[in-house]
Amino acid sequence: MNEETIIKTIEAAKKGDQLAFSTLLDTYWSDVFNFQNKMIQNDNDAEDICIETFSKAFDKIDTYNPDYNFKTWLIAISKNIHIDLLRKRKNAPTNISNSVEEQISQTLVDEAPTAEDELIKEQQLHHLLQHINNLKPDYGELIKLRYFQQMRYAMIAEQLNQPLNSIKVKLLRAKKLLAKSIQLENKSINS
Repeated sequence: MNEETIIKTIEAAKKGDQLAFSTLLDTYWSDVFNFQNKMIQNDNDAEDICIETFSKAFDKIDTYNPDYNFKTWLIAISKNIHIDLLRKRKNAPTNISNSVEEQISQTLVDEAPTAEDELIKEQQLHHLLQHINNLKPDYGELIKLRYFQQMRYAMIAEQLNQPLNSIKVKLLRAKKLLAKSIQLENKSINS
């Protein structure tokens, strides 16, 4: 994505455009994940920090200064979250506080399922469930709660006792991984 497109996407995200948030997540997920994974060498922890990074970034997108590279801004947020996590673990090894996540307010609009959401439901159920069951359990559960039980983001966050923005970012990630799994299978069938 070129710099002009990135700036336009960020501006759209500032206005609450869900597709813009999804595009930013897709574009920068690997960069943030790889940065964290090099530092902590644990996929699960790196993924958790990435989710919190994007959650915080989307919450604070209005504070982003376009004079700086967006990727650098995300990496700085990620680094700070990692440092905070290390401090929390050092100070309270048995009880890691989610105070940063608890402070994150609702930023992404909680919408009823979109046309994209309806297409997910219309796939062959058995085949789709196979793909969902191949996802990490957390992701599979989110997909099932959102699309099969048609729960709103706030209800999912309450049921899973997780911050709302974390649920939103995890769900975006889960949808992308599910779509990728289906695309890979379709490519192998068509080749």
